[in-house]
Amino acid sequence: ALRIVEQFEQKYVDFPGLNLTFEVREGIVKHSRDYDPEQYPELKEYRLNERPPLEAQLIDVADEIAYNCADLDDGYEAKLLTLDQIRKGVPLFDRLLRPIERKYPHALEKLKFNEALKRLMDSFVTDLIEATRTRLEQMRIRTVDDVRRATSRLVGPSPRMSREKQNLKAFLRDNLYTHKDIYAERTKIVRCVSELFEYYIEHPRSLPPFYVAKTQEEPTYRVVCDYIAGMTDNYLAELHHKYVGN
Repeated sequence: ALRIVEQFEQKYVDFPGLNLTFEVREGIVKHSRDYDPEQYPELKEYRLNERPPLEAQLIDVADEIAYNCADLDDGYEAKLLTLDQIRKGVPLFDRLLRPIERKYPHALEKLKFNEALKRLMDSFVTDLIEATRTRLEQMRIRTVDDVRRATSRLVGPSPRMSREKQNLKAFLRDNLYTHKDIYAERTKIVRCVSELFEYYIEHPRSLPPFYVAKTQEEPTYRVVCDYIAGMTDNYLAELHHKYVGN
C-alpha cells in the first residue's frame, strides 16, 4: 500500500505518489501492527518505537468489526452458514436474536437475521467507543504526543467484548473460511495469480506502458507484483482469461 501511494500513483508532474501527509503514510504503515525498529530499518522515518495516531488505531479495529460482520452476512446469504449454526456458534448473536424473535415472531428469517446482525455491529461499535474513552481518561491522554508515548495501543474493545470478538472470529474461521467451497475458490484464485505472474515475467511488454517503463528502474518481478497487487478480483479474472486461458 505504501509503495502504491508513494510511487505508483502518478498525480503530479514533478514527483511520483499522492503527496500524502506524514501522518496518513504513518497510519498506512502502522495501523495494523507494531514493528521492531531494528528489523525494519527502511521504515525508520515512521517512528516505529511509538504508537500510531488514534485515527490509525481506530481504522484497524473498525475495519475488523466491519469485515467480521460482513463475512457473517455473506456466509448466511450464500447459504454456507445457517441461522441455527450461527446462533449456536456465536452466543452474542443468539442473545441479540432472542428479543427480536419475541417481538417479531412472524417476520421472515432473513429480516430477523438482518436485525440481529445490525445489533451485533452496534454492540461492537458502542463498546469500542466507550472502552476507548475510558482508557483515554484513565491514562490521562491529552495530546498526540501522549498517544505516541503510550505503552500500548489505546483504541480497542473492553475485555468482555474482546472475548466476544475472538469467539466470532473463531466461528468464522472454523465454519466459513475453511468451508470446502471457499477453499476451492481460494485455490483457484491462487492459481490465477501465480499463472498471471508467470505470464508477465515472460512477456513484460504486455504490461501497461507505465509499468513497462518501471521495469527499466526496478526488477521485473517487483513491478509485476505491484501491478497484480492493485487488481480487483474481476480484473484479475479478466486478464487471466485473456492471457492464460480458462
